[in-house]
Amino acid sequence: MQAQTLTVDVFISADGWAGGENSPGYFGYFGPELEEWIAVESARPQLVVLGRRTYEALAGLPDEARDDAWRRMSELDAVVFSTTLETVSWPNTRVCRDDLVGEVARLKGVSDVPLRTMGSLSVARQLLDAGLVDRLRLMTFPLLVGASGREPFFAGVAAADLELVDQRALDGRVLLIEYRPTGRDIPRDIPRA
Repeated sequence: MQAQTLTVDVFISADGWAGGENSPGYFGYFGPELEEWIAVESARPQLVVLGRRTYEALAGLPDEARDDAWRRMSELDAVVFSTTLETVSWPNTRVCRDDLVGEVARLKGVSDVPLRTMGSLSVARQLLDAGLVDRLRLMTFPLLVGASGREPFFAGVAAADLELVDQRALDGRVLLIEYRPTGRDIPRDIPRA
């Protein structure tokens, strides 16, 4: 069996924040093309890899915030990495207390479907640093969150060379950029004699 791919999806502001103190969902830029992209991606067979905080935030959404995309995501096979969470309410979801990197490497080898993270910034950073990510998809929203920013996605991530795989604009304003980590070192300034 060939190893499955792992895709990391992150929604960020143009200045690299995954959220802001007063930012609404999707930074306030939800539109029909973004909605369609979410529906198409959620319909694909996949194993969702989540951290505890992201799972609890999604599972705890009030009924009025639970749209079709939320319902589909809550029905997908998922694994939530946590050392403190005891149970989960979503069907087809399990808690994993094992080492994240080791377990995801194992899952890539035995899963029948590709793996995907959504949010779960700490999980995404650890998997990037471990070299387990096959695709990094950044959904970049057209705003600078500035001082109200929270959760800087790239803070603490190890240097990595990325190859552009795809890019497109959604709703004429949101940029979806897909990269493939190459495993090569980044270009460095050569000291001059």
